[in-house]
Amino acid sequence: MKNVLFKFLIILTVANLLLVSCDTEDEVYSPKPRGYSRIDFPEKKYRVYDSLCPYQFEIPVYSSIKQDKHKGAEPCWLNLEFPRFKAILHLSYKEINNNFSQYLDDSHDFANRHQVKATGLDEIPVIRDSAKVYGLIFDIAGNTASSLQFYLTDSTHHFLRGALYFNSVPNIDSLRIVVDFLKKDVLHIINTTKWKEATK
Repeated sequence: MKNVLFKFLIILTVANLLLVSCDTEDEVYSPKPRGYSRIDFPEKKYRVYDSLCPYQFEIPVYSSIKQDKHKGAEPCWLNLEFPRFKAILHLSYKEINNNFSQYLDDSHDFANRHQVKATGLDEIPVIRDSAKVYGLIFDIAGNTASSLQFYLTDSTHHFLRGALYFNSVPNIDSLRIVVDFLKKDVLHIINTTKWKEATK
């Protein structure tokens, strides 16, 4: 009799657990989605950057320009820093001297190195006949170290290359809004670039 009663209690307990677990009115909990901090962007204002280098352009007032101090850097290689966004636009200038095609190839190679992690790469031509400024913008999508690169040239004397980098782990979800903001600044630099008299 005790055995039968014991088995009956076990069956009743199991049935009760099954009924409770099938209750459809239980709340289902899901993890809270990751959020990103709000970023307040400064007003877009620009000033002319001019130096002894054979080019000039307008840069944002919330940026600072510094000489590139890396080993092998040349006198007209600059870093346009955006401290608030932990971003740097690396600018390198070369005088063309029967090596134009080499500079073109190098620019394409540097951009294509990011194809491994890129989800896309758009090439946007730059044609400013009045200023003799021609080039190509590489708009690189995805979690890449550099999301925007470009080169500008007059094809006879000047070759200016730029690459935008962030001092953080690439995460396009959190950086997208900043990348879009700084792209407008880079486009402004491209659209205001002027060459000075060619170096003799």
